[in-house]
Amino acid sequence: MPAISHPLQLLKDVGLGYLTLGQPSPTLSGGEAQRIKLVTELSKVRDDVGRRGQKAPHTLYVLDEPTVGLHMQDVEKLIHVLHRLVNGGHSVLVIEHDLDLIAEADWIIDLGPEGGDGGGLVVAAGTPEEVVRVGTHTGVALAGVLAR
Repeated sequence: MPAISHPLQLLKDVGLGYLTLGQPSPTLSGGEAQRIKLVTELSKVRDDVGRRGQKAPHTLYVLDEPTVGLHMQDVEKLIHVLHRLVNGGHSVLVIEHDLDLIAEADWIIDLGPEGGDGGGLVVAAGTPEEVVRVGTHTGVALAGVLAR
C-alpha cells in the first residue's frame, strides 16, 4: 500500500526501523521523537509535490542532536536523509556533537572556546576543512574523521 509504504521506508531510512507500530509516544527518546517528526515532514513534502505537480516549497529544518542514541550505521542513514533534503532544495541546521555528521556539513559554526560558562563564542566558521585548519577543539577532533 503506497500510502503507508513510503512513510515506513522513511522510518527505516532515518534509523527507526526497529520501532513497532502503535508504540506509545512516551516510550520514545527525544532523538526518536525528533526523527519521527522529520519523517512526518518528509512525507508531507512528497505528498505536496504529488498533488501540485511542482517542486515543494523551501523548508528550513532545525534538528537538535538527532544522532543521540543512534548506532553508527543509523547515523549514516540519517546523513543520507539529510543530504536528500538539501539536494531537494531545503536547508538543514543541525546542533550536533557527532563528528561523522559534522564532517558532512557544508558549513560549521563552532562555538567555544570551552563548554558551559567558558563557551558561547564563535571560535570558527567555515567548511569542515577550514574548521580543522583553525585548530579549535572541534577542528582537532574533526581532523581524524576527515582523514578517514
